[in-house]
Amino acid sequence: MDKNSGDRFHQSTKYRRNQLTGNGLDWDNRPEVYKEFPHCKRINLGHPTVKVSKSLDTILQKRRSIRIFSNDPIGKQNLSYLLWASTGIQRKENEYEFRTAPSAGALYPIETYLVVNNVENVDRGIYHYSIKEHYLEELKLGDFRNEISKAALGQSMCADAAVVFIWTAIFNRSKWKYDQRAYRYIYLDAGHIAQNLALASIGLDLGSCQIAALFDDEVNEIINVDGIKESTVYMSVVGNLNKEE
Repeated sequence: MDKNSGDRFHQSTKYRRNQLTGNGLDWDNRPEVYKEFPHCKRINLGHPTVKVSKSLDTILQKRRSIRIFSNDPIGKQNLSYLLWASTGIQRKENEYEFRTAPSAGALYPIETYLVVNNVENVDRGIYHYSIKEHYLEELKLGDFRNEISKAALGQSMCADAAVVFIWTAIFNRSKWKYDQRAYRYIYLDAGHIAQNLALASIGLDLGSCQIAALFDDEVNEIINVDGIKESTVYMSVVGNLNKEE
């Protein structure tokens, strides 16, 4: 890694007065808003009907990073709610579908993948969240606890948690409008989603921890994305609280 690449990125993507260009948008070549795997098995999540009784103040007071989990599975209904709360469709306005987390230009470049370790009625494996239809797409089955832990710099919580959320960015969705400035917005978008997940987890009496320390291409290989057009940008783990903690 070039030790100055971050500095150059920050400087080169600044907006400066009198240097903004307005060339218009190429609507004929706008990237697809949704990624889908039409040939994969679909796992019905049901409607996210979980009711959270805690106040926002209580949830904020209790938010903390949890790295030790119990061996108990999380319920499929809870997983359904976590997916919706983090990045699901919240409302439709003028035929446009807005989500629970904000996104620059409402372009929604972030995709959600899961490594399921211990979820009721969902087999262990790798899944993609279909936001539009609110179901899981089964990409491959198996035990990926060791692989995802190693890819997260050896953090064992990825093996101990009930589920690992992996967020990727499809860069062209944002670059279509914002060019190189898009990368700033993509990382912000991922942060909004992760915070939604963290707060929703507390609301369900679950624990979560957000993960940025990861070997990008090792995670990309696990979920089978190319690392160029689409690449991992962030992760989180969720699981039941250890009663002894």
